[in-house]
Amino acid sequence: MKKLLLLIAACLLAGSRMAAQSAADTSSVNIPMNGNTYVTSEQRAPRRFIGDAGVTQWSDNAVRFSSWFKVSRTGSLHVALRARTDKGAQLKVTINNQPFTLTLTNPSWATVPVGKVAITKPGYVRVDFEGVEKSGKKFADISDILVQGEAGQEPMFFVRNFETYWGNRGPSVHLAYTLPANRQVEWLYNEVTVPEGNDVQGSYYMANGFNGGYFGMQVNSATERRILFSVWSPFETDNPRAIPAEDRIVTLARGEGVHIGEFGNEGAGGQSYLIYPWKAGNTYKFLTRIRPDGKGNTEFTAYFFATDEQRWRLIASFRRPKTDCWYERPHSFLENFNPAQGYITRRVLFGNQWAVTAQGEWMPLTQGRFTYDATAAAGVRQDYRGGVEGNRFYLQNCGFFDENTPLNTRFDRPTTGDKRPDVDLKKLPEK
Repeated sequence: MKKLLLLIAACLLAGSRMAAQSAADTSSVNIPMNGNTYVTSEQRAPRRFIGDAGVTQWSDNAVRFSSWFKVSRTGSLHVALRARTDKGAQLKVTINNQPFTLTLTNPSWATVPVGKVAITKPGYVRVDFEGVEKSGKKFADISDILVQGEAGQEPMFFVRNFETYWGNRGPSVHLAYTLPANRQVEWLYNEVTVPEGNDVQGSYYMANGFNGGYFGMQVNSATERRILFSVWSPFETDNPRAIPAEDRIVTLARGEGVHIGEFGNEGAGGQSYLIYPWKAGNTYKFLTRIRPDGKGNTEFTAYFFATDEQRWRLIASFRRPKTDCWYERPHSFLENFNPAQGYITRRVLFGNQWAVTAQGEWMPLTQGRFTYDATAAAGVRQDYRGGVEGNRFYLQNCGFFDENTPLNTRFDRPTTGDKRPDVDLKKLPEK
């Protein structure tokens, strides 16, 4: 009798577990199109086609939309859409390279099943939307992707309850360098290489960061690239016009062809940039000098070695008031500042870093600590990496790759192949 009772109890427990699992498999997770969707076709669509309501006013069959979300489980994934059409349409919906044909006839919002795919490993799922035929003016409005099944259960990672602008931009990643202890560092030298194919529009490959600003190179458009050097004012504001006269960044020197202006929205201060056609695959050298002037201010100066011209170029020299410091918080970072480009991976290499003390001693920097921004910290994007490749550090972000690097991971790069820079600091250009 006892064995029978134990058997019955075991069957009941197994049944309850199966029921619980079945209930979980049938509960759905809503993934909003807004914040998780991009136009990925060569034919571009206005940004207003993706907004708070999701994808709307979609009428061009040359436009492809793509959405991403990350699953943490394997098994079956059932996909449906919350969608509507005006007079009927046929769509091609592709889930992880598996195509489905979807016919829409509903003029009101409804949940429309798409199909089922097998997820064999945790990671990002891509869903593409293409228009095939339509009877009215538009193909469809789509507000959400709905997923359920074994693989469609929490935890899942996508943009929700988070500012879609930052979610679309993707995570920014940083690398903090360890300075020699008990030294007054005056100069930082770094070499930066953007591998071919990684010079994506909207990218900032920041080489020499410091306490109060940054210095690196950008892809600003299909035809323009910049070398950018900025220093924040000690007065905290996002509006440069609000900075009192005594707190303003003062320009001490400007390099040939360099534009000097102001910036805001992320603190405010002085900004300089050189329009320069740097090339992916080439290595460029960045040199930054920071020293107190003895009067309660600090001078910040940036030099860029134009590899294509084989010469050092002065970018600018600024004086920051109410600041008395040497080089502090050296770091590099990689960010995407164009939300329409957050689905494209970009990567950058940093190598042969050197610090120069106020006494003129050159010291190699070999240790870096990986960090990321609030977008990654919130878990809405998990496409971020950093590490060591050969004798160089690397950073990588965006593009919805599966691997990521834990916060505060420390890396030590080998010095094999490092060479002290052949630069005479006393003969650098002054204008």
